[in-house]
Amino acid sequence: MANPDVVILGAGAAGLFCAIEAGQRGRRVLVLESGAGPGAKIRISGGGRCNFTNLYCRPEDFVSENPHFCRSALARFTPQDFIDRIDAAGIQWHEKKLGQLFCTANGGAALIVDLLLEHCRQTGNVEIRTNSTVHGVRAAGDGFEVVLPGETVSCRSVAVATGGPSIPRMGATGFGYEIARRFDLAVVPPEPALVPLTLPPNLLQKTAKLSGISLPVRASASEEHFEEGMLFTHRGLSGPAILQISSYWRSGTRIGLDLLPGADIVAELSRAKKETPRKQLLTFLESQLPARIAGWLTDDIHAGTTLAHLPSKTIATLSERIHRWSCMPAGTEGFRTAEVTRGGVSTEVLSSKTMECRNIPGLFFIGEVVDVTGHLGGFNFQWAWASGYAAGQVV
Repeated sequence: MANPDVVILGAGAAGLFCAIEAGQRGRRVLVLESGAGPGAKIRISGGGRCNFTNLYCRPEDFVSENPHFCRSALARFTPQDFIDRIDAAGIQWHEKKLGQLFCTANGGAALIVDLLLEHCRQTGNVEIRTNSTVHGVRAAGDGFEVVLPGETVSCRSVAVATGGPSIPRMGATGFGYEIARRFDLAVVPPEPALVPLTLPPNLLQKTAKLSGISLPVRASASEEHFEEGMLFTHRGLSGPAILQISSYWRSGTRIGLDLLPGADIVAELSRAKKETPRKQLLTFLESQLPARIAGWLTDDIHAGTTLAHLPSKTIATLSERIHRWSCMPAGTEGFRTAEVTRGGVSTEVLSSKTMECRNIPGLFFIGEVVDVTGHLGGFNFQWAWASGYAAGQVV
């Protein structure tokens, strides 16, 4: 496409959605994708079923240095707005849990990509180039120049939708941050988010025998908490509760874990002492928790003790271990396994209504590259749709 009005960097969820909206307005749009095909992350999401949004999407479900920034875009394009589009295309979906919406069919994520590409085609104004290496973006007159190998493309507007460095095997990089810095825009240091946590060697030795065990927990950090499943791994801790809390955990701080959320082990033990005094402690705990965890919790306690002879001090110790287990992670598994990136282009330099840079008219940042990170469960896709929609109305 010669002389496009808009160049969008990245053919992911946000980039494609922005292209659709801009193309429908009659803007000539060129989408440049560094990978071999568009929508790569969409295709692998949700195990191929794509958790495309969440029914209960709220601003409170996002992490940012400015927690109010996402409100405008989320209000202008809601989960129902996206549901209406996939309903119109006949794509079947279902709610899995907690408002998480997935495509019903295996490979349904590809249907989402196909829908986005079809809408791009229908505009008649969108060209998508894959395997495109962008060397840089620079201001030129009243627009911009996008520098490619052997070619420079001039345009009026540029939308950066390059995502973050999470899942590098999919070709993800921090290129969007480089563009921001070249224009002297502030960038909140990017970190892995929705990522498993690793444990220090001394603690990992103690939990190694628990690898592969999962259980519902209440995980907490930085005054936030999530009550979902947790999985012990050979590196540390994973599962939905841990991925969620990783977005709030900071290096050098502790996380808290309640291994029996909603229960009161002291009350349960007191009741059991009266009703089944001859039952052994380990037998009782195995009725409340996975057997290996019950054994781990009583590793230094005589687990064969009957409940009738269980000292109050031991009950207090068990209560502390079960309801208030605390540990200091060594770190995270990094961008290699992180689902998204926390941090990014500072919201201080962007309009919350349009995603346009306040001091650089025509330059937009959308999706994961921005310092807005959603919780696990479809929220990051909704941010991609909403921010892409917002920018697409004005690019």
